[in-house]
Amino acid sequence: MGQMKRGALRRRAKDISLVFIVLVCATLVLWSWDTTPSSAFLPPDSHFLKLEPEEKVERIPTTLNTETKDSYSSATPFVNKDQSKEDQTDNKDKKEEEEEKEEKQVEEVTDSETDQGKTSTIVEEQAVREVTVSEPKYQKTPTSKENKLEHVKEEVAAGEVEAKTTHIKNTNSDPEKKTLATDGERTEQHIAKKDDDSSSTARITNQACNYAKGKWVVDKHRPLYSGSRCKQWLASMWACRLMQRTDFAFERLRWQPKDCSMEEFEGSKFLKRMQDKTLAFVGDSLGRQQFQSMMCMITGGKERLDVLDVGPEFGFITPQGGGRPNGWAYRFPETNTTVLYHWSSTLCDIEPLNISDPLTEHAMHLDRPPAFLRQYLHKINVLIMNTGHHWNRGKLNGNRWVMHLNGAPNTNKKLAALGNAKNFTIHSTVSWVSSQLPNHPGLKAFYRSLSPRHFVGGEWNTGGSCNNTTPMSIGKEVLQEESSDYSAGHAVKGTGVKLLDITALSHIRDEGHISRFSISASKGVQDCLHWCLPGVPDTWNEILFAMI
Repeated sequence: MGQMKRGALRRRAKDISLVFIVLVCATLVLWSWDTTPSSAFLPPDSHFLKLEPEEKVERIPTTLNTETKDSYSSATPFVNKDQSKEDQTDNKDKKEEEEEKEEKQVEEVTDSETDQGKTSTIVEEQAVREVTVSEPKYQKTPTSKENKLEHVKEEVAAGEVEAKTTHIKNTNSDPEKKTLATDGERTEQHIAKKDDDSSSTARITNQACNYAKGKWVVDKHRPLYSGSRCKQWLASMWACRLMQRTDFAFERLRWQPKDCSMEEFEGSKFLKRMQDKTLAFVGDSLGRQQFQSMMCMITGGKERLDVLDVGPEFGFITPQGGGRPNGWAYRFPETNTTVLYHWSSTLCDIEPLNISDPLTEHAMHLDRPPAFLRQYLHKINVLIMNTGHHWNRGKLNGNRWVMHLNGAPNTNKKLAALGNAKNFTIHSTVSWVSSQLPNHPGLKAFYRSLSPRHFVGGEWNTGGSCNNTTPMSIGKEVLQEESSDYSAGHAVKGTGVKLLDITALSHIRDEGHISRFSISASKGVQDCLHWCLPGVPDTWNEILFAMI
């Protein structure tokens, strides 16, 4: 009997021990569940875990020229898209401190501007620095186009200058070849898998290719036309085949967008697509280069006696005593396609204050689009605008341009800073064009981002050069999310105008400039602004053709 009682007690003790062990295990499991993030239980290939890796971004070299520093602004650390709200709040506080410093800098720059051709922007006067990225105020989408312009006016008046950067990735394994920090356009990403020599592409519908991302590759089928034969359309000062240059490897490079293919340009295909339509370039001399490149690409560089000069239809007549008209227009009769260029270096309306005085000052109306656009926009189907390199004190003084706002001389000191004035004008003109789109349903409008310069060791008139024949693009891949041209990228936000983003891809083609081979420049002066044709501007037109 005693043995039975002892056995029962042992069994009861054993049961109690098992219950205790189960309770301890359950407690541990519950504690572990509460303290472990849910993502740890997802499969390793779950899209929830696909975060962009942090990459080191180097600062922009301080050797960037004075007229493009406002585009290649301060370098910033890479910021993950899934940044927490707490981090964004900290970034906002830091950003406000930076804005206060920049506002003081604007006043200093405005007071210290000279007449020696230096652009008066904040970025030119300060060293390249790192800032914390936060949501810029330009990203706020107004409820209407008019509100957007007023928003820009308020920002200019406050002296707010902001910038963001992403990166260019070096795909070469050589550790000594460093990368440059740039920006690029944020667009919908077209996901695809494609080898350089393959035409097959896996596409996702309803998503556009970001042509700003990619790399330069050698293509034995380039160039698209002969630089020595396209004399009918190509100015001799840009035809490097007619100069003493002996290295033409730069003509063989083709732009390959990342993860998608770009439609191959064909002159006949372009004319068919643009049948009974007009394509217009409006901008500075870089816009003129793009126009001449397009004419050579359409004709294959061959002479076309059937093409009609229709310049007078658009007011392009050489004035009495003038050297050239303010534009050119040509029509291809087989498809009734017109391609034109209008000179508007600042993309705003400029008019003489005293038309009878040849030495009169000219009003530079920052808030008015060029008179050409107001007069002929109804005749245009595809519009490409640009400006940038004429926004310096030397150009304004040399041309006797005086900034006006609301029909009167500008009195806003903050707006007098050329960087702010340029940004205001770009926003103003882009907003106006966007407001006209409902009245012209067939119109497609583009703003082309800044074409970078590559002067090393000085400016164009102080010994600056660009003698490199090996492009810095070798081994590099452009992987930006927003445009390198901050003004362009944010001017088109919330509008119907699209961005033709060519800045970052052109920045790594330093060997493509005319350099010392120019036949028109003074001895010792190099052209590191304009491009040899055939060359980089052809790619701009290829991307444009793909976007039309």
